[in-house]
Amino acid sequence: MFAYIHVVCFFTAYCVALALEISRLFFRMPVRLLVMIGFAALGFVMHTAYLEHRAATGSMPLSSWHDWFLIASWVLAAAYLALGASRPQANVGLFLLPLVIALTAVAWMFPASASFSAAWARDAWAIAHGVMLLLGTIAVSLGFAAGLMYLVQSWRLKHHVSPRAGLKLPSLEWLQIINKQSLIFSSCFIALGLFAGIIMNTVDARGRRPSLPWTDSVVITSAVLLAWLLAATLFEWLYKPAQQGRKVAYLTVASFLFLALVMAMLLAGASKHAQPRGANSEFRIQNSEERNSLSFHSAFCILRSEFVPLSPAEAIS
Repeated sequence: MFAYIHVVCFFTAYCVALALEISRLFFRMPVRLLVMIGFAALGFVMHTAYLEHRAATGSMPLSSWHDWFLIASWVLAAAYLALGASRPQANVGLFLLPLVIALTAVAWMFPASASFSAAWARDAWAIAHGVMLLLGTIAVSLGFAAGLMYLVQSWRLKHHVSPRAGLKLPSLEWLQIINKQSLIFSSCFIALGLFAGIIMNTVDARGRRPSLPWTDSVVITSAVLLAWLLAATLFEWLYKPAQQGRKVAYLTVASFLFLALVMAMLLAGASKHAQPRGANSEFRIQNSEERNSLSFHSAFCILRSEFVPLSPAEAIS
């Protein structure tokens, strides 16, 4: 079914959503907001299905200008849906949807065939994976610090501690804004980082590089961290009582603890794979042709050179 989805399909859906967005400036319609968001969501779903189908049929993402512009428009479409759902009264579509439509049209004009090498595309996803997770880690850490300061400042105000006595902290309003922004940015960065990691791992599974199992503890805990951040962000959008600031501060602190758990899993996995010399190891050769061509002596030399440095005379022999 995905093979029949063309760029024209979601391009048309985005154009209809933009037309409805423009009509908001001239007259009112009761169900227009739902229809507008519905068309944008339909275009986003078809857009996602089109990219997924291209990746499943062998076309590596970011291997052509066609994919570059489509992924850029896909991210902007996701941003429009998030802002349109959270701030329905704002006309953000007047500024975001033209960019989505323009990038999709430019992608349509470029050929869908690969323009870059597979190795270059894989390295691009690896860089994106690392950079996005780094930014997500920074955002979660800043939210953790702001959350702790919010809780301390709230306790000081509750117990009537003079602001001139000892510790001086920013206002609760400023810390609450930082907490909210850290949840939003950390969710976006972690989601983009995991998305890039999934694509990179899929590419490695198809090629000769060792891929990370999908049931690995790092993958599972990272997915749990993303789910937690998304739930916390959704809570921040929907929950509006007077005690929201304190609860968001607790969420940012808990998000940092989840991040620490993921880092611990990552370090445990790295130490598990880094075995000392002389440990029991398997000599594995992925290529069957190499396995048939190597003799027992050459295999023993390779295995030995992996764990014990050879002398110059042994290396020559």
